[in-house]
Amino acid sequence: MLAHLHLPDFSGKLRLEELGEREVLALAISSEEEDARVYATYAAMLRGAYPASAAVFDGMAAEEDIHRRRLIDLYVRRFGDVIVPVRRDHVAGMPSRRPVWLVENLGLERIRREADEMERQAGDFYAQAAARSTDAETRRLLGDLAAAEAGHRARAHALADEHLGGGAMEKEDRASRRQFILTWVQPGVAGLMDGSVSTLAPIFATAFATQDPWTTFLVGLSASVGAGISMGFTEAAHDDGKISGRGAPWKRGLASGIMTALGGLGHALPYLIPSFWTATMIAFAVVFLELWAIVWIQNRFMETPFLRATFQVVLGGSLVLAAGILIGGA
Repeated sequence: MLAHLHLPDFSGKLRLEELGEREVLALAISSEEEDARVYATYAAMLRGAYPASAAVFDGMAAEEDIHRRRLIDLYVRRFGDVIVPVRRDHVAGMPSRRPVWLVENLGLERIRREADEMERQAGDFYAQAAARSTDAETRRLLGDLAAAEAGHRARAHALADEHLGGGAMEKEDRASRRQFILTWVQPGVAGLMDGSVSTLAPIFATAFATQDPWTTFLVGLSASVGAGISMGFTEAAHDDGKISGRGAPWKRGLASGIMTALGGLGHALPYLIPSFWTATMIAFAVVFLELWAIVWIQNRFMETPFLRATFQVVLGGSLVLAAGILIGGA
């Protein structure tokens, strides 16, 4: 058994030091099953757009299945046919796995890093557990499991070299970056530009017409939220992504809607300050930062020449701002 730590676990989970060799083996088997399913899901998810990366995850899933079968054979020889139900979420300190849907939405490179981190976490956990073990058999088993996880990691790197060599990784990385820009950056920039520029006129017209910060804030809040909802639904509804390849409509709608609302709220929030001129000066500074942020994003991700982006965004924003101030001061 493992050395007792004398630390209570208030989560209701088992402590690793409470597990015997049978339970440790059962935990390893269930962990291999879970990781194999995760890798198989990644492979299925990537197969259409990134076949080389899908082949890597197919190989990793197969590796996990082979190790799982070996562990089951060992378990049956030692303890019989009935495997006790011990899973990761039963044991305190056992590394958990992020939901597949969350990792999927973070892109190809994030999925690759997540897989490498899965193997590293499992290996570290078994190695640390082995170092605390006082039972010779359990210590040996935990050490073997740590070594096996290290072998999985090495095998994953070998699979990556096999399937992603010869320029395949660079090709998929370019495709992933393009997809990220089409799905998230492009709708987000359009939303940020619309929210930042289109709300300038109503917010500053209200500000200079009333010189009432609270009224200005309410107008800015309603304009920003309304524009965010409108842009989000418009982006999601006008293109389902099947022909254009721009990605899931709900992702594009979310990016566009949130960034539109944030673009307007940026220069509406200063009007929570009771002093009109203080709030207005801060709002001017926020507008300046918003417009240059749009220029930087367009240049960085959309590869728009810096001078052209500056001319389009700053000039357009300045004209709308001037119109709002003139109308409000009339």
